[in-house]
Amino acid sequence: MHTRRHLIAFSLATTMLAACSSVPSLDDRPPIVFMHGNGDSAALWQTTLWRFESNGWPRERLFTVDQPFPLARDDDGAAQPGRSSTAESMTFLKAEVDRVLKLTGARKVILLGNSRGGNTIRNYVQNGGGDQFVSHVVLGGNPAHGIWAVKGLREGSEFSGLSPFIQKLNAPKNAAGDEVTPGVKWQTIRSDNNDKYAQPDGLWIGAKGTATNIGFDGPALKGATNLALPRIDHRETSFSPAAFDATWRFLTGAAPRTLQPLPEDKIVLSGRVTGLGLDSHDAASGSFVNNLPLVGARLAVFAVDASTGARRGQAAWEQTIAQDGRWGPFQAQPATAYEFVLSAPGYATTHIYRTPFPRSSAVVQLRPERMVESDRDAKALVIFTRPRGYFDVQRDTMRLDGRAELPGVPPTGAGVSSAKLRLTDEAPRSVVGEFNGERVVGRTWPAGAGELSVLELSY
Repeated sequence: MHTRRHLIAFSLATTMLAACSSVPSLDDRPPIVFMHGNGDSAALWQTTLWRFESNGWPRERLFTVDQPFPLARDDDGAAQPGRSSTAESMTFLKAEVDRVLKLTGARKVILLGNSRGGNTIRNYVQNGGGDQFVSHVVLGGNPAHGIWAVKGLREGSEFSGLSPFIQKLNAPKNAAGDEVTPGVKWQTIRSDNNDKYAQPDGLWIGAKGTATNIGFDGPALKGATNLALPRIDHRETSFSPAAFDATWRFLTGAAPRTLQPLPEDKIVLSGRVTGLGLDSHDAASGSFVNNLPLVGARLAVFAVDASTGARRGQAAWEQTIAQDGRWGPFQAQPATAYEFVLSAPGYATTHIYRTPFPRSSAVVQLRPERMVESDRDAKALVIFTRPRGYFDVQRDTMRLDGRAELPGVPPTGAGVSSAKLRLTDEAPRSVVGEFNGERVVGRTWPAGAGELSVLELSY
């Protein structure tokens, strides 16, 4: 994979070593719990898990979680169906940490969180007793001071810097005015200026030209080791090679041996199949994400030709999803590309294409798409998506179906992670998505029959 923008020559060693005079020995390798962000799932940590494993952190000491309702409430103090409060998120994380401690026999864990996951971690450490069970925390792109701090603008949201929740989290903890709970080693990772949720202008919250009163350094916390990386986007603060490099140095005091996943000879894939709830709040799609099992969904997995997306024989795996939502374990072939086909009542038959998996993964989370009314006239639909980062025209090299311009991706900034191609010809054919050297190839399917394609990037 091409990693031009990520493999930056960091001058971090001295800084990290100075910040980590007390770090867990690699011989101990304490358990790590990964907390995802708003509307996300454990799947986003997939490449991060591979990097930890490839550098010697045992797979059995790495734990991801799936919060059932990962979206925050519009007002933290007002119940909202399908969404979670800060208190509910904290209770969820506390239970997960307790489970990991009991399972491993460890005395303390390390917590890594992206975006809203950082709010949950900070709340747990500060108000849920987590300071007794956590040694280190790394927060990527955490809106530590809110995404906006504007009087009269949804001040009850946990993303408002004026909310009671944020104000209490950031209250000084000592005479030095530290905003982080003492007794735990803290690191924040942020973008220098390319995080959509740490912007002085309200463009990405639908208020272009309005001051948010939040700066590029919004994720930084007094009392933490604060690191800004050039041009990374909101999700890359946790899921990029650069973020992994900084995290590994902070936790170990040394540079990682590799920033890329090392291939395995035996690859076993599994995960969960989840759905979409109905939500009148989302006028565009009428649905919202959750991490609840999509019971009864049908999954079929096909090996495909990596250059054309065409199937190479019959299904290699078929399954009806049971109450636990789990699928697999499926023994995949190394260097083989796969198509995952999901079908369920109320959803489009969704054909998900991925590049070959270099390593095993238990977080291959799958979710079918819904066909929205505005797409009914298309002959074929192709969604090109990058779950672990955003598309940035000024920074990235990318193409979809031979076109340099991705539908819906703005000419500046990194704030869109998927592009939808609406085709006027229903004749099946290959379609290619390219992003900084990663190339996903799939096939088109007739939208009129309720089918669509997803080209999903891994990096």
